[in-house]
Amino acid sequence: MSLSLESMLQLCIILPLLTTAGIVATGRHPNLREGVTITASLVILYFVINLYNGLNQGESISVQWWQLLPGLQLSFTIEPLGMIFALIASFLWLITTVYSIGYMRSHKEKNQTRFYAFFAIAIGSVMGIAFAGNLFTLFIFYEVLTLSTYPLVTHAGTEKAKKGGRIYLGILLSTSIVFFLLAIVSTWFVAGTLDFKPGGVFGPMVNTAVAGVILVLFIFGIGKAAIMPFHRWLPAAMVAPTPVSALLHAVAVVKAGVFTVLKVCVFIFGIDLLRILPTTQALLYLAGATVLIASLVAMRQDNLKARLAYSTVSQLGYVTIGALLASSSGVIGSSMHIAMHAFGKITLFFCAGAILVAAHKSKISEMRGLGRQMPITMAAFFIASLSIIGVPPAGGTWSKWFLLVGTLETQQWILMAVLMISSLLNIAYLLPIPFHAFFSGKQPSSGSVAIKEAPLPSLIALCTTTVACVFLFVYPQPLYELATAILEIPEIAHGK
Repeated sequence: MSLSLESMLQLCIILPLLTTAGIVATGRHPNLREGVTITASLVILYFVINLYNGLNQGESISVQWWQLLPGLQLSFTIEPLGMIFALIASFLWLITTVYSIGYMRSHKEKNQTRFYAFFAIAIGSVMGIAFAGNLFTLFIFYEVLTLSTYPLVTHAGTEKAKKGGRIYLGILLSTSIVFFLLAIVSTWFVAGTLDFKPGGVFGPMVNTAVAGVILVLFIFGIGKAAIMPFHRWLPAAMVAPTPVSALLHAVAVVKAGVFTVLKVCVFIFGIDLLRILPTTQALLYLAGATVLIASLVAMRQDNLKARLAYSTVSQLGYVTIGALLASSSGVIGSSMHIAMHAFGKITLFFCAGAILVAAHKSKISEMRGLGRQMPITMAAFFIASLSIIGVPPAGGTWSKWFLLVGTLETQQWILMAVLMISSLLNIAYLLPIPFHAFFSGKQPSSGSVAIKEAPLPSLIALCTTTVACVFLFVYPQPLYELATAILEIPEIAHGK
């Protein structure tokens, strides 16, 4: 019996949660436990691809679970922006699981069953966020994601890990309660609905000053987007194992943040209203400042994961800028950058973990000459760096192109300069790492050096995401079509 698309939608959310029970039940048998995880990730990917095909064929796919009050229900629907997020998360769950098998075993990490169990809960939360039909649904799964990733951040159990976890939980929960929840309640009070609608939910007579304040509450409340000054949770969370860092930076947490920012801008405010709000320009400059300051801080970090963490803070600012530009190219660039950054940054973190496992190095100053020992890893690092910088032959080229076009459309010359300067700073803090790995350091006297790469599962994973970075440059069409479909709905298609 074939499943309906509505059933697949629901299973995308429920199955990862059920997988947790299977992981715990098989915890004493690592091969079986990880087989359960991989099987579940393959099934979820199959469901998401079927939903993608259904969306392309014009199917209307939505489900309602539970109604709290009239007009306030737990509901899910499929639309292009959510589909981009779901495709990324489902594919990278599979790849990160493969990577984790090599990393966790080689690094002899404790509590691996707990790691895979909470990882599965986090992915279920991500699917709930991606397919949320309204702000109420999104908020519930947004908070579940925060709580389910806390044990992953504190996985090591050390005092440093616990301190990082407290910062992580403290900032994300406080921004949600103080700002995000207030923004949602204010939206309900002013607009009378929390449903995501093309063109936004605020009527033509809305007070722009009130709507402007609500926008500020949303931007500060969505702490996972790491806009300064609410960004410290991200560097603090780098105490976690590398697969968790990959989860935070590419698969789930930060992507949930910028996805929510973009979703709110397009489907709660609408780009026509966004363009005339009195607070939009100030928030644009705040996002621009985040991009530049985080890039400058990244340059000063000798710890590789810390440098990549601040790089992520900067790159998230790109998505927020694109959302707040209130232009078609800005929305396209932001939605594409969610995907492009995901593959580029997860590759960089995979490489950082591979270097730690194989060479036991975490500081950039210690990696000179490492390319001769780990040529595949450092070549992958180089290609992923090109994607983050935004130059061929890597996919980040296209998202940054549309973001730049967005600044031209809206005549935001300062922000255009910010994006260009930031790309130069990306070059300054990323490219010297593979350059010195291949061309600096003491030459081996024997003329050869032993190749010692990461374990095979980890190597397969990082090679897969590296190929994806190049593939997204050569064939970005499916992603571009999903991004433009966000704007093809009549109510917002005219927002140029």
